[in-house]
Amino acid sequence: MGVPAGFGGRIRGAFLALAFGLFALAGTPQAQAGYASFVMDVQTGQIFHARNADTRNFPASLTKIMTLFMVFEALDTGKLSLDQRLPVSRRAAGQTPSKLGLKVGQTVTVDAAIRALSVKSANDVATVVAEAIGGTEIKFAQMMTRRARALGMSRTTFKNASGLPNRGQLSTARDMAILAKEMLDRFPARYAYFSDLTFKYGTRTFSNHNKLLRTYDGMDGIKTGYIRASGFNLVASAERDGVRLIGVVLGGKTGKSRDAHMASLLNRSWGRARNNSTFAALPIPKPLVPGRARTTPYASPTLPPVASAGATSGVPDWGVQVGAFRGFGRAHTVAGEASQKLYGLPTTAGIEILPLDNNGKILFRARIVGMERDIARSACRQLRRTGVQCAMVAPNGSIRMAQVSR
Repeated sequence: MGVPAGFGGRIRGAFLALAFGLFALAGTPQAQAGYASFVMDVQTGQIFHARNADTRNFPASLTKIMTLFMVFEALDTGKLSLDQRLPVSRRAAGQTPSKLGLKVGQTVTVDAAIRALSVKSANDVATVVAEAIGGTEIKFAQMMTRRARALGMSRTTFKNASGLPNRGQLSTARDMAILAKEMLDRFPARYAYFSDLTFKYGTRTFSNHNKLLRTYDGMDGIKTGYIRASGFNLVASAERDGVRLIGVVLGGKTGKSRDAHMASLLNRSWGRARNNSTFAALPIPKPLVPGRARTTPYASPTLPPVASAGATSGVPDWGVQVGAFRGFGRAHTVAGEASQKLYGLPTTAGIEILPLDNNGKILFRARIVGMERDIARSACRQLRRTGVQCAMVAPNGSIRMAQVSR
């Protein structure tokens, strides 16, 4: 039986149209991906750079920042504890790399899970914590999306806890910057997990994928991400001289070029941030109980360290130190967080941030001062019981580690 003239051409045309349509459909995830970048000042909220900032892209493992945000909230509410052991399901063990290689029936502590997510970006661990909090990973992803929207991430939708490929899992550079800022504001102490350079599990040691932690001055977090459809992603935060920036790069061609681009974006923003930021704009912790919060501002690296406030103010002159940090804002926030863990502080107590020249690099010592010696000793014991490192500060400003030993 013969084929009517022109019929074969119509068949070929229909076939090509169908093939093209299927190709376009198959290519939809890649079409969503693309380059985007964003830089903002954490303290003032000023935006220094934005390109395709509201274009939806695949977040890849940047998703795990939201997963960890949910874990930290669960720790705060008591749903989880750091030493709690979480079971590994068949679904979790079956996730594709990057992973720890957990086996069905094994358990992992919440603390190890946090480090595995922040450093190793382990997909099997993401499912473990998702199931621990949400019951199932699908329900957890729905919880993540609702929480993201509540934070102001209006163009973000999560479908899983890891960032593994899913065409419905989408976010934007601006939304990721919002999430990083919320992480810094809500969990300043736990944010330190993102600074870990390595994570040891069993006999294996894993290195952080964020190479800028080692090479970029002031960088202390937060997370990388990659799937083929997204390209190389990075949310980063760095602090210099009391100014903190958050940068986001989505869709990098390689990890190396992405890192170089992030460094360039941040480098171009520091001068503008310093000109537009003031210490008055830094986050101020809740007032101490009861009394005035006495903060010593950092003025210039060339100034000598300020004498202990109690030495000339007529108030008790013992204190406690809870760390030394590369940025004023970080030191101030940690001191405020520590003060809120304490009870029985006198009305004379206040926060004091003192600069220290450490071989040409300025560190900021975070202190709570204005106490009698016994009260300072008690304060350190309280803080150490909550996992906060603490040392007593004598009236002459020297550290008395032995005073807090028990």
